[in-house]
Amino acid sequence: MHDYLICYDISDKKRLVKISKLLEKTAARIQYSIYFYPKVAKECIDDLVEKLNKLINQEEDDIRIYKIDIKNSIHLKSGIDLQNPFVI
Repeated sequence: MHDYLICYDISDKKRLVKISKLLEKTAARIQYSIYFYPKVAKECIDDLVEKLNKLINQEEDDIRIYKIDIKNSIHLKSGIDLQNPFVI
């Protein structure tokens, strides 16, 4: 089980509301378009991705899901060290 950060940029208000309601059922909103989904099995994330893909417009919307290792980093293609973040 892992923690996940879910971020989105949805262009259509109706889709935005549907996606927001879906995420609010399982994840905690930490900012307007950012949710924290703690201690989730991979199967649950796979299910969520499937549901989100049915709601979004692939050409207009953007949803990103990042696996978080609280002790070390957010896992992107290369991790960011949260112990020594670079802040501008």
